[in-house]
Amino acid sequence: MASPYKIHLDAYDGPLDLLLDLIRKQEMDIHNIPIARITGQYLEYLHKLEKLDIDVSADFIYMAATLILIKSKMLLPADPLAGPEEQADPRADLVHRLVEHEQFKSAAQLLYQKQQIEAHVWSKPDRSLYEGEDMEGELVVSLVDLVRVFQQVLDRRKEVTKIELRHDTFTVAQMMQLLRAQLLASEEGIELVAFFDSCPSRSAMICALLAVLEMVRLQAILLSQTEIFGAIRVRKHKMFDAVFAGGAQAESAEAPQES
Repeated sequence: MASPYKIHLDAYDGPLDLLLDLIRKQEMDIHNIPIARITGQYLEYLHKLEKLDIDVSADFIYMAATLILIKSKMLLPADPLAGPEEQADPRADLVHRLVEHEQFKSAAQLLYQKQQIEAHVWSKPDRSLYEGEDMEGELVVSLVDLVRVFQQVLDRRKEVTKIELRHDTFTVAQMMQLLRAQLLASEEGIELVAFFDSCPSRSAMICALLAVLEMVRLQAILLSQTEIFGAIRVRKHKMFDAVFAGGAQAESAEAPQES
């Protein structure tokens, strides 16, 4: 008889983190979750918290109720007279939320790694690339400023209840080309917030953020502010045309990443 799965009382930021941890540790298919088993393990974790007299947040309780509801729906026989929408997999919405949450965790980890590298690397760039009359009175934008703007746009998206019927796939390369087209159409540059706001979904926003980071690394764009915590503007770098003419952005953005 197989030994039961042991749950350690790790700290989780939310119910989706707990579910992802259970799924990944047991190498389950996230698109075909064994809902009865995962529900039992999730409830076992909550019971352990209660025994230790640890307060359980409302988010964890709500997810427990959601899992039980999904489990009950899957136990019911399919209605032969029901339409296609009513016959949809009860797990579909949960799977979509988990996949999206995992993408955000991966993006956050990538940002953390870039921040660590930036904090431990010192370089002496060609000052002539960043000097000139058009740069006078402007402040250099740090990675912290960039992430702050991204988080502000993301928080606004969370406040708007929106049902996405289409799940389009976006790539970093596509977002780089989109940003390039917007910069070519505006000699004065564009506001970073406007670029993020134009993204149709949160997954597109992640690709947009990575596109901005990559174009900064390639010295294709400049990020600047006129005052501390002011609006961040994106403008073409002096190397803008050379970067896109060489095709370096496509090779970099299309390069396979480790999962």
